[in-house]
Amino acid sequence: MAKPLSKLKDLASRAGKWLGLGGDTPPVPKATAAVVADRFDTMAWRETYDQAPRLAELAEELNEKYDHTTDLLGDVFLAAYKVTPKVRGRDEMDSSRLVNHQVVTSMVTSPEFEELHRETAGDPYAAAMAVLAQASALRRMLEQSRRAAEQAQQAGAAQAAAEEAGRAVGVTFQRAADAADDDGDVPEAEASAVQRTVDHAEDAAEEARQANEAVGQALAAVTPGIRAAARRALAEAAEAAREEAALMRAWGVEPGQLERMSFEQRATLAERLRGGRLGQFADLIGRFRQMATGERAHKVEHAPGELVGITLGDDLGRVVPSEIAQLGVPALRAVFAAKFAESRLMLYDSRGEHPTGRGAIIACVDCSYSMASPPVGAAAAEITSEAWAKACALALLDQARQAKRDFVGILFSSATQVSMHAFPASESAPIERVIDFAEHFFAGGTNFEAPLSAAAEVLEAEFNTEGRARGDIVLITDGECGVGEDWMHHWNDTRHRLGFRTFGIAIGDGPATTRGSVLDALSDNLRNLHDLTDPRAVADIFRVI
Repeated sequence: MAKPLSKLKDLASRAGKWLGLGGDTPPVPKATAAVVADRFDTMAWRETYDQAPRLAELAEELNEKYDHTTDLLGDVFLAAYKVTPKVRGRDEMDSSRLVNHQVVTSMVTSPEFEELHRETAGDPYAAAMAVLAQASALRRMLEQSRRAAEQAQQAGAAQAAAEEAGRAVGVTFQRAADAADDDGDVPEAEASAVQRTVDHAEDAAEEARQANEAVGQALAAVTPGIRAAARRALAEAAEAAREEAALMRAWGVEPGQLERMSFEQRATLAERLRGGRLGQFADLIGRFRQMATGERAHKVEHAPGELVGITLGDDLGRVVPSEIAQLGVPALRAVFAAKFAESRLMLYDSRGEHPTGRGAIIACVDCSYSMASPPVGAAAAEITSEAWAKACALALLDQARQAKRDFVGILFSSATQVSMHAFPASESAPIERVIDFAEHFFAGGTNFEAPLSAAAEVLEAEFNTEGRARGDIVLITDGECGVGEDWMHHWNDTRHRLGFRTFGIAIGDGPATTRGSVLDALSDNLRNLHDLTDPRAVADIFRVI
């Protein structure tokens, strides 16, 4: 029996609207990315992905076991990278990406995410490293969600089938409309075809709805595990990001320098600074930089002489910090007042009137075999004499940069083992050259003449070409060696003529610290160092250099 076309139209329209396919507007494709991103964000992700082989390797590894993991890595990256990341609603997502959506949602809503985001926002390198730091957790989350992912795939297929069935309704209705007579009646065959496609479309839509419900139930079951894994991973990634940022700050690497590096250059730099000899330097370098910065705040450009020890008196301008600290303890204030009245306060002892040096600062660092170990009896067995000496030298490099003075690092061991690293004030100090200076080590014997002669030649050349005198030499060693009488005469003549000062730092309890030792004779200011954990032991040097 023929049916009116208007009734078939209502039937087809109802089915199409229920499926989201009604009207003239085609259905909006579901999103495959959980994080909302513009083309610039997407470009940042693609560029970083192309520059970071480790990201591609991770994606390849995950794609062997799980579906759509490259999209997941992109979402994790963008959540960390974007300043204000926004996660799409679940109903906006393609069914096949619902697991990705749940993983990213669990991350972004975790309290630990804010800690990580502070380190990664706007920094594609840091965001990529955060992705890599969470690799193990992503594997666990994807494995936990395997069943939900399978159901999501089935839901995606069911949704596709429902959409296809909805499109078939439109096709059969059009055929029915073409076959309608002048009164608007449709032949039985065409009317039945419309009815069958509508019934099929409604069945397909119901299957899709049930499949989506099953996905929701499966995701709800694994969500607690995903959230727990996400929180642990975010905390670990945040800690790794903070450590790397602190590492770069400790070595004096400015954010601007990092921004100019490619991903691989920056990753290689971080790996180099963390590993090998340099790995043990970072914490000590940071402490030295902090101490030296504080001392520069108290620096007097025309100091009242060179510090040569401790004496007693009542000059409040030269009171040592430990005495001043008594004023902070009410019970000790009377003691301080009594010492002041009796001129028994401990003061820095100085010799002569000498303005702060303007020539080069030269750090001569002993790189003999014994420097690779902590000094005998040291409290901190994990800090080597070399690490302390080079951290001190790098702080002196900072000192020179701040004062616009040239810096030369001279690494020495035996007579023929001398390595010079010059950092002119007029040029930048590339981190690669700083690392080369810090990494170099000889592990030979000990000879003072070669490095000190090289230092004197630097100051001589500077005096002859620039007219600058009053350089400063800091000799750091844990050993003692003899020098020739003629060499010593020449050294004293040169020191008097150029007006430079020599500060000796003897590490440990060796013979170099004794009165009348060679190091004592070479130095205007000699001190002995026992505690390698405390840079403040040489704080006064940074006030007078």
